[in-house]
Amino acid sequence: MADVVLEKVEKRFGEVRAVCGIDLTVQDQEFLILVGPSGCGKTTTLRMIAGLEEVTSGDIRIGGRSVIGLPPRDRDIAMVFQSYALYPHMSVYKNMSFSMRLRHTPKKEIDRRVREVAAILGLSERLNRKPRQLSGGERQRVAVGAALCRQAGVLLFDEPLSNLDAKLRVHMRTELKRLHQAVKSTMVYVTHDQVEAMTMGDRIVIMNGGSILQVATPLQAYDQPVNRFVAGFIGTPPMNFFEGVVSEDNVGDLLLLDGGVKLPLARRIANSNGRRVIFGIRPEHIHLSPTGTNPGNHQKVPSEIDVVEPLGRDVIVTARSAAGVFQMQTEIYSGVRPSQHVDFWFDMNRAYLFDRETECAI
Repeated sequence: MADVVLEKVEKRFGEVRAVCGIDLTVQDQEFLILVGPSGCGKTTTLRMIAGLEEVTSGDIRIGGRSVIGLPPRDRDIAMVFQSYALYPHMSVYKNMSFSMRLRHTPKKEIDRRVREVAAILGLSERLNRKPRQLSGGERQRVAVGAALCRQAGVLLFDEPLSNLDAKLRVHMRTELKRLHQAVKSTMVYVTHDQVEAMTMGDRIVIMNGGSILQVATPLQAYDQPVNRFVAGFIGTPPMNFFEGVVSEDNVGDLLLLDGGVKLPLARRIANSNGRRVIFGIRPEHIHLSPTGTNPGNHQKVPSEIDVVEPLGRDVIVTARSAAGVFQMQTEIYSGVRPSQHVDFWFDMNRAYLFDRETECAI
């Protein structure tokens, strides 16, 4: 078993509280992603698991054993860094076998393991090359291979794809997901890229300000965000937000947005008459309606288009309404253009409400 348990883990740098007493369990063979903006505490958390940072307070257990005070080599972990951390004078074979040679593993076992891992990673034809003879993606695979050859119970990844170009990052995301399915190791992966988190993780941990805001599957985090920060961080393009007031009537609750826009809410909110709220709706839940008919529980919002950004099959439209500026996503063939006046339809069945003061989901 290679589960990882953090109990009330805190890290301080002087007076700065970088990690605020978090609790987290990484299940055996799980691919868990720590995601959040720069400075949120995710890399510090990973480095405490690895033993590269001391824990100010709390406990960390790997495989049921407390590792507080243990050096990294005794923690049953292997780490893949953003900078690859390869020895430039060594071949791929020697880089991948380095940790085993330090432990005086028999040569036959070293050779078997290196060639087995190289086959998984598609490096069999490059074992005799030096890192300078490899592409960025190949170097990253060598770094992953070196970690795999250690046969550690837990693999830790610190933003390993951030130095790669956009196309290669997409390819490596697929490779790492396939690798996890093949080797069944426990993996903890740090990234600031929510697309990586959504596409790769079994579960994602959204952090901000040194605290864990939500632990969920990617779909749960997308559909059921616990607060405004999670709602705005997860999703591309990000969720649109407007401020308004809930008003009760005999038919149902209304949302009066700043600027005079009225939206009928799809559900009753108890004891909320006059309550200040934040209304959220994702770009894909805003639609064009050229016929002028109301498709289902949508609400028409007259707007003027500011910017149209083509993305191939789709376009991102930035528009301006009385309630404020928002973005929506539609097909390239919709014919929208800047300065055009259009009625958009907000799908109120997919609307989100957050308390104005706490910013927690209602």
